[in-house]
Amino acid sequence: MELLKRILNLIFKFIMRFWVPLSVTVGMLGIAVAVTTVLLVKQQITVQIPNITLRQGPDVLQPAKGILKQGEHLNILKKDNGWYQVQREDESKGWVAGWLIERKTPVKHMGLLTEATIELDPGHGGEDPGSSSTDEKHFEKQYTLELANRVKKELVYEYGARVVMSRDTDKLVYLSVIPKIGEKMNANAFISFHFDAAPESNTATGYTAYYYHVKNGSKSLATAVNTAMSPVMPLKNRGVEQAQYVVLDDNTVPAILLENGYINTDKDFKYIRSKSYQQKIATRIPIGLEKFLNEESKQTK
Repeated sequence: MELLKRILNLIFKFIMRFWVPLSVTVGMLGIAVAVTTVLLVKQQITVQIPNITLRQGPDVLQPAKGILKQGEHLNILKKDNGWYQVQREDESKGWVAGWLIERKTPVKHMGLLTEATIELDPGHGGEDPGSSSTDEKHFEKQYTLELANRVKKELVYEYGARVVMSRDTDKLVYLSVIPKIGEKMNANAFISFHFDAAPESNTATGYTAYYYHVKNGSKSLATAVNTAMSPVMPLKNRGVEQAQYVVLDDNTVPAILLENGYINTDKDFKYIRSKSYQQKIATRIPIGLEKFLNEESKQTK
């Protein structure tokens, strides 16, 4: 009995002497385990939609390695400008568009455009109103933003593409800055939206696709988009032309500028301000982009 009391007394003294460092140690171990668990969870993801392509590198034009299955569990190894390097359950690795892995709703039109990044540039904005209608009450900047937003909605919801906007409000973005936005995000294409104006009102009509660089695919992009728009457009197709606009000239991304009618021609302006006209353009631009990307993919193989 005396021995037991001595043992208990020693244990009590030990606990009283070391309980603070022991408590701190146990607490730190608990925190470390919790943090590690959170990090592990963050680096794991489950594929929510079917038919996502796994590629050899972080770009839509990289060769395909396979197709991910819906419900498949992946470990995220690395992130590069919206693309994830992942490891599958069989330990094979590849790259996938991060915005698709995180998407929960199916993509209606699955294709190369689904894995592409597109910069949309609504021309003018803020203190730069652009051209005006014949009554000088309506300005280009409003309709370029309306049109760009319709195109964005079509690209994101129907095609699953990643879209970056040079502006999404009525603000001025300097011309020198606009191309850098898409370049920074490794965009696959750039489209600037405008509405033309003639020196004299009601003297011109039609729409035009402009490009500047030839070697980086800009001419091919302009041709593909112009061809896609042509069947549904109620205005004259003025074709594809080369022009040294700043947003085209200072752009390393395949870049085009679309003049979608003459705002100071009353006939054209009726279409420009029409939601149905804007929607016609919005539904045809993705078709042109898809054709362009398919052509680029063939050339890279």
